[in-house]
Amino acid sequence: MSVLIKICGLTTPAALDAALAAGADLVGFVFFPPSPRHIGFETARALGERVRGRAQKVALSVDASDDELAASIAALKPDLLQFHGTEPPHRVAAARARFGLPVMKALPVAESADLAPIRMYENVADRLIFDARAPREATRPGGLGRRFDWRLLENLATSVPFMLSGGLHAGNVAEALRITAAPGVDVSSGVERAPGEKDIEKIRAFVGAVRATAGKSAVPTKVTSSA
Repeated sequence: MSVLIKICGLTTPAALDAALAAGADLVGFVFFPPSPRHIGFETARALGERVRGRAQKVALSVDASDDELAASIAALKPDLLQFHGTEPPHRVAAARARFGLPVMKALPVAESADLAPIRMYENVADRLIFDARAPREATRPGGLGRRFDWRLLENLATSVPFMLSGGLHAGNVAEALRITAAPGVDVSSGVERAPGEKDIEKIRAFVGAVRATAGKSAVPTKVTSSA
């Protein structure tokens, strides 16, 4: 089983280098001021240049305008866009067409009814991410260290690949993969010592746990747009 690994919310050269050295397939950068992982455009530019093609760069935004997306794209030069807000399908499709980049759409999950939007989004996104639904009082939709009932994804069939997110860490990712058979995993708070502060050893442990579960190192699969 080949599993893609995304380390998200990277903010420093040391954390980025650790993710790349460990063998992450995708590295994510957050453009959302309420998040402790938010980075400015100059930082994004410097970190983006540091990747040097060793992984795919993901620009995460939350209900961003076209101008905001354009600015983050100019700075990071991402390979993919990740929409982690309440963006409706037509918004995802429009941004994908305008910017010519593959798109990943995060869907919040707490119960089986939350999987209903899959059919709408799999027609406009290149990949889906299932994350735990944030509590009503939360100031951001993800990166909260919360998990949902992974059994909701058992035997899930989608027409586009998906990633599992929410509350993952080195100690539980094997169980998560066993239950969901997810072709990809996305981690942020699970490899941190404090919100926004990545822990190099936790990054290494997480990637190692995924690779051990998969049985062998995955060959990175590039996400490309079908447009």
